[in-house]
Amino acid sequence: MTGIPGRAAAAVDNLTAVPSPLVPPVELAAEVDELAAAAARGLGWQGVVLPEMKLLGRRINLVAQLLPDVHAERICLGQEPEVDRATVSTWAWSEFAGRVPEPAVRIVGALAVARHWRTGLVNAVPFLRWCDAAMVLPMSVVLTNDYLVNCLPRARAYGVGIVSSVPGPEVDLDLPGRAERAPAAVDGTQRWLTELAYEQILATAS
Repeated sequence: MTGIPGRAAAAVDNLTAVPSPLVPPVELAAEVDELAAAAARGLGWQGVVLPEMKLLGRRINLVAQLLPDVHAERICLGQEPEVDRATVSTWAWSEFAGRVPEPAVRIVGALAVARHWRTGLVNAVPFLRWCDAAMVLPMSVVLTNDYLVNCLPRARAYGVGIVSSVPGPEVDLDLPGRAERAPAAVDGTQRWLTELAYEQILATAS
């Protein structure tokens, strides 16, 4: 205290904040869709790598295979992809068995391309219910102690694969996903995802 009214307040006003050290943001090695395609090849996933979509609140690249026989049948019957979630949610009801279109694609996996492993894990895990899932991370993230201590144990526990990437893009399989998983019962969400993938495959082909 200076003993002079207003002097303490004036001293505080004249303080200059010292900026904290800036940490450069982690950059992706290439475009998201490019990295997803490279990661699918590294994982040995066979199918079409679809553009990144926001599904169930998560940013994800689906990898899907077109089922030619079912696709041909749906063309003959005029059954185009149905992407209205409310409509498709009823297709899994037992009373609609045999009365709704068959899935024309099989979802092979879901890829989450992220700058940080926590984001990648949050995006990838929900899709393990229906398919394999993996995340694609920059090599600079994979080389950190945080990755070794916190990420790897969680990814192993969930069964999420990890692919590291460097510019090029070049990728390396750091952790294979869960090889065996009991298939979940078909539900409305799964049917909706297959219809979205079906629409995207047709759009990509055209």
